[in-house]
Amino acid sequence: MNKHDYDLFVIGGGSGGVRAGRLAAELGAKVAIAEEYRVGGTCVIRGCVPKKLLVYGSRYSSAFADARNFGWTSEDLRFDWPTLIGNVRREVDRLNGVYTRTLEKAGVRIILDRAVLEGPHTVRLANGAASISAKTILVATGGHPMIPKLRGSEHLISSNECFRLERLPASIAIVGAGYIGMEFASIFAGLGVKVTVLHRGDQVLRNFDADLRDGLAEAMRKRGIDIRTNTETAGIEKEDGGYRVHFKRGDSLHAGLVMAATGRLPNTMGLGLDKAGVDLGWNGHVVVDEFSRSSVDNIYAVGDVTDRVNLTPVAIHEATAFAETVFNDQATPVDYAMIPTAVFSDPEIGTVGLSEEAAREMGHVVDIYKIAFRPLKYTLAGRDEKMLMKLVVDMATDKVLGCHILGPDAAEIVQMAAIALKMGATKAQFDMTMALHPSASEELVTLRHKWQAPTPMAGSDAAA
Repeated sequence: MNKHDYDLFVIGGGSGGVRAGRLAAELGAKVAIAEEYRVGGTCVIRGCVPKKLLVYGSRYSSAFADARNFGWTSEDLRFDWPTLIGNVRREVDRLNGVYTRTLEKAGVRIILDRAVLEGPHTVRLANGAASISAKTILVATGGHPMIPKLRGSEHLISSNECFRLERLPASIAIVGAGYIGMEFASIFAGLGVKVTVLHRGDQVLRNFDADLRDGLAEAMRKRGIDIRTNTETAGIEKEDGGYRVHFKRGDSLHAGLVMAATGRLPNTMGLGLDKAGVDLGWNGHVVVDEFSRSSVDNIYAVGDVTDRVNLTPVAIHEATAFAETVFNDQATPVDYAMIPTAVFSDPEIGTVGLSEEAAREMGHVVDIYKIAFRPLKYTLAGRDEKMLMKLVVDMATDKVLGCHILGPDAAEIVQMAAIALKMGATKAQFDMTMALHPSASEELVTLRHKWQAPTPMAGSDAAA
């Protein structure tokens, strides 16, 4: 007789928790999931999916402008925010229903309540009188936006609130220039909002390849976005018509809204992890081993709450490996090498593998192949914007260590390139691959000349 109520109790109904719970149930486990908000988690409810829909909506302004030179005329164009955000919310509702039905079909009990650990095998629900016991507990509570400690920080909104706006501001200041800041800067600018990005560093997108960082900043500035680097925010105060943002150097600016895009923190506060004896890391993340096991043998964690690689597909992969390890007797560690990622800014970034800077820091002697060109579509549209493609190649082995793209459909291209890099493809194998013409991605297999940095005497831009 089972001495526990459940074989698996999952705390958190996001992408990782849902995948783990469903797979465990399909493998014969008795499973329950507790979710205090809505099934689907950050990605589905207030992250990747609704954000990507807003990205699509924001790009129509450029598409309409480009269409004129292709022979299309359109008059009296206008944008209606309530229509877009209303349709986005309906799609989120639909996906919430899909995730819920998926769990129900697998036989997982869904508990819409907050669950807190009382011990290694025990959880208590906020609205429940009795405790619930489980043989295995999985923490998959994700993360939340970090709000910087500034004077007037109560006036800041985060990415969460962007999906709840009933109307667009005339202007917005975004504090932070990571991928969330760059994406929402592009969204708001595409929808006609005056955007200012405030970043204390010397360039946007820390830890990305330098050519991608420089190329994106230049392109976004050409699109009218005011990117202010080496600018540290001191405080925000309410004033007529919006807010006044003050900088440490003494000046300030007015904005209709001020958004914090300064990173995210794991959701571990108040979960009772200390009572269960679970070790936490420097920012509150759950410390786990290669099999997602915490310091307590029967308590596991996957996704952003572990602060390993904070991407939805990674959480799903970790959840799959967890289910295989614990409920299918197949010890399955997760391989974090060659994870592709995208920044859905405008223009878009797709990247996989090592940046040029990271490769050199790791001791690789590298050859660089890169090209910047105007995509065929833009030649007729008349848009002055370049697409960048770059390969980082190990000189000794000819292995392609990194692939970095800035421009239209970059994410779609890099997803396919990631397969080749995961398999250890060499530059010679890229060269042997027949090009698909006319396409932008053919440049990846036709790059023949190593890029040489210009000498100081040359005084001209580097040629690809």
